[in-house]
Amino acid sequence: MFKRTIQKEIEKWLFKGKIIIIYGARQVGKTTLAQEIINPYGNDAKYINCEFLDNRESLSVPNPERLKNFIGNYRIVVLDEAQKIENIGLTLKILVDNFPNIQIIATGSSSFDLANKINEPLTGRAIQFTLYPLSVEEIKQTNDNLISNEKLESIILYGLYPDVFGRTQEEAIEKLRAIASNYLYKDIYELENIKKPAILTEILQLLALQLGSEVSVGELANKLKTTPKTIERYLDLFEKTFVIFRLKALSRNLRNEVHSTFKVFFYDLGIKNYIINNMNPLSKRADIGGLWENFCILERMKKNHNSRVFPNIFFWRTYEQKEIDYIEEREGSLHAYEFKWSDKSVKKPKQFLETYTNSSFEIVNKDNYFDFIS
Repeated sequence: MFKRTIQKEIEKWLFKGKIIIIYGARQVGKTTLAQEIINPYGNDAKYINCEFLDNRESLSVPNPERLKNFIGNYRIVVLDEAQKIENIGLTLKILVDNFPNIQIIATGSSSFDLANKINEPLTGRAIQFTLYPLSVEEIKQTNDNLISNEKLESIILYGLYPDVFGRTQEEAIEKLRAIASNYLYKDIYELENIKKPAILTEILQLLALQLGSEVSVGELANKLKTTPKTIERYLDLFEKTFVIFRLKALSRNLRNEVHSTFKVFFYDLGIKNYIINNMNPLSKRADIGGLWENFCILERMKKNHNSRVFPNIFFWRTYEQKEIDYIEEREGSLHAYEFKWSDKSVKKPKQFLETYTNSSFEIVNKDNYFDFIS
């Protein structure tokens, strides 16, 4: 049982007249977190699993009186996997507008507007959080403040799903197989009419093999004998169901800066490695650079989100192949980072620093990475 850092941030918003929405991939611990939040309220709290048909039907009727009769006189209510409810946006709007003293917490493994095509937004009525797989910072707090090199390698190989971390290699792979087989595409299958399900795995395999490199939608389309529009559609679905995320290029001042391009990273490295069936030790991996880059960016995202800090994020490259792995824009400044698994020194990006005068540059390696992600 790990104490999730974001719990304190969520609890700050209880009973302030807002719907609290917790997004996150399946199996990252949303149900456990929601139950931890409502446990102190005892009999004043109610948990509703929206995957049950009778609960969905009761909550899909846009009638305040009927919704109140179903919810009851509880102070705090969890609607787990709320995207299953038809017209969930309208239901949540009715609840918060008519019963502001009832705190509703809704969890979802895909964005509600994607799941239900709602026209009634919750603008001004909701506060949103994303729950990621476990963070290294959360693990470190419960493991005697020590993350050894061996533990770090295990994290990069098998990822940080709560039910995967800490298991033997054989158990971890079996758990990843279950997640990939039973949960990874579940929302996409339910939400979209996928005529060729195999293409989902094929796209992710190609993306996993390009980790840390720029992605060409046209090239993916050619390899899979489909259209760029289809590839874009699936990339969007993978993002909205928390399988991958994109990093866009920074391009503002120089003519030779690469623009209108992006890199793709995975929300969990265990899933990435399982998809390409490569659980070899890092010493035998040709993709260690991409793995380390994904690890550092992902853990930084977890840290930022848990702290409610939302910088603009980019990578940077010129057509002369000068590049920087990761850039954060915050408080009017650009902060650039290069990720190196080895202790290899890196020259400062002179052109970047001269072009963007209000900027900084750091190297992140195995010796100093924890300061970057905590």
